[in-house]
Amino acid sequence: MDIAMDQVVEFAQMWGLKAVAALTIFIVGRIAAKILRNTLRKALHRINVDEMLVSFASNIAYVLLLIVVIIAALNQLGVQTTSFIAILGAAGLAVGLALQGSLANFAAGVMIIIFRPFHVGDFIDAGGSTGTVEEIEIFTTKMKTPDNKLIIIPNSQITSGSITNFSAKDTRRIDLVIGVSYSDDLGKVKSVLESILNDDQRILKDPAPTIGVLALADSSINFAVRPWVKSADYWTTLFDLNKIIKERFDQEGISIPFPQQDVHLHQIKHPVAA
Repeated sequence: MDIAMDQVVEFAQMWGLKAVAALTIFIVGRIAAKILRNTLRKALHRINVDEMLVSFASNIAYVLLLIVVIIAALNQLGVQTTSFIAILGAAGLAVGLALQGSLANFAAGVMIIIFRPFHVGDFIDAGGSTGTVEEIEIFTTKMKTPDNKLIIIPNSQITSGSITNFSAKDTRRIDLVIGVSYSDDLGKVKSVLESILNDDQRILKDPAPTIGVLALADSSINFAVRPWVKSADYWTTLFDLNKIIKERFDQEGISIPFPQQDVHLHQIKHPVAA
């Protein structure tokens, strides 16, 4: 009887110590996981990462750390965790293969949010579409086209190609090609163009606009007209300049030629039959 009681006491002491050690590992590990989660959250906030990504990344990190803590606690109890880890690895691989495209979009979304090639409200050309960015999500980016269509583009499609951000800079250059007739006075044409640009308050003085002969084309002499404006004034200034240049040229007697061809007819005289 005494021997059996000693075995029970010894068994209780052994497993009791293991249970206490496992419980301690779990409690301390859980506290450490929360601290690391909060530290990660603060670090992401410090670099101005999107709140949605902060929440998602910190929660994923906490869950992964908690799994490690649970495995360590079970191992302390004597539970064989090798097969459990193998099952988790196989499950993770299967999920990764099934969600390969989604994971690529997620990774691309993280890169967009961290490196900020564009922001909400920017007018961009990316992923084969052009529009104003309305929302940057984990898997997709929403854009609104100038004609008010909503485009949802996978993030991986955006990061896999070039991104043109028209709103990234405060100023933009308008590139106009204005053709005039070969019979027009080039000095007068340049003077009229300079007057038009000087009269428009939206045209920036620095950098100064460029006006020069660009090419001697087939039907016209082409002038390059390149003024600088604020990015917000780009389209309205472009439209107004086209209209004003046409009207001023009409007033000044400067012609804007259109492509034309001269056709020469040759008459062939046939010999008169005898």
